[in-house]
Amino acid sequence: MIGVLSNGSDARTDAREAFSQAAQAFAPDRPILVVSHFDADGLAAAAILARGLGEQGHAVDVRITGKGESPWEPEFRAELEARKPGGLIVADLGTRAEPVLARCPTVVIDHHVPTGAPDRATVISGNGLVPEPRSALLAYWALGAPDGLGWLAALGLIGDMAPEDAFPELAEAQARYGKTALKMATSLVNAPRRTAAADASPALALLMRGDGPKAVSKEPSAERELLVAAKAEVAEAMDAAKRVPPRVVGDVALIRFHAGQQIHPLIAQQWRGRLKDKIVLAANTGYREGWVHFAARSATGRDLVAFLAEHRPPGADSRYGSGHKQATGGALRYDDWNAFVSGLGFPEQQVPA
Repeated sequence: MIGVLSNGSDARTDAREAFSQAAQAFAPDRPILVVSHFDADGLAAAAILARGLGEQGHAVDVRITGKGESPWEPEFRAELEARKPGGLIVADLGTRAEPVLARCPTVVIDHHVPTGAPDRATVISGNGLVPEPRSALLAYWALGAPDGLGWLAALGLIGDMAPEDAFPELAEAQARYGKTALKMATSLVNAPRRTAAADASPALALLMRGDGPKAVSKEPSAERELLVAAKAEVAEAMDAAKRVPPRVVGDVALIRFHAGQQIHPLIAQQWRGRLKDKIVLAANTGYREGWVHFAARSATGRDLVAFLAEHRPPGADSRYGSGHKQATGGALRYDDWNAFVSGLGFPEQQVPA
């Protein structure tokens, strides 16, 4: 692994130089494949990479994740291998020891807590930097801040709740486009991946062609209508889930509900502000059949990645306990969920396996 960023260096320059060096190993006769998460930060990173590399004359393919998907899973990996990319960029999907495509030159762009260090990849990570750049901003730095794409980096920062005064790139975008326009665009871009269908391709399409946030939030288009409908679907699911009262045992509060939408992070964040002395777990038994997806949040300052590691059930896999120290979660099969909640003191919250 090549780790390139540290608090004592010029992270912007380091990211650009590391990416430039890594890209020299990409095969020039085959497209570069960008694989990215489907939230606002991941989508913005994908759009920056695809547009920026395209402007440099490279052929670029983009594959964003869907519900429950991971490029480290065999079926997803087989799909990527079949594309025979000349180079691979994995953005906003975590940093693991295991490569996605072992024989393909790879760059990992991410800001989450690493779970391993890949031997044969260049890693451009914001984790541990203060303040912490998100994946879209890292992608923007890696390509040398391409003209006209700063608003996409701002969407990633807003989508992942970076402090407003943390980065000059965000301040510049706010001055140029307006805070309200950027926040509205971010909200719409984030909506599709939270729906039951979890298809964020309309959001990516708008980011791939837009010249600013109003291309997402204001300009009429078929994609924008899909984003508006997605936001309404998520709001309706939220209205039902937010009425579920928490159960509290010790310093843990558990809110369990059944919804096809990915609203557990939103519910956890909402209760975080009301239960300031608790670790809040919002658990969704309806997001994906056979699994309980949950989000963990807390206003206590506890390291939630460490907390989940302490309570890790034996069958948990890579879907469990990654992310940020203050914003994590996971997905557990029913047997593993039952072991997990029983260990926390909530045996009544088991689900039929």
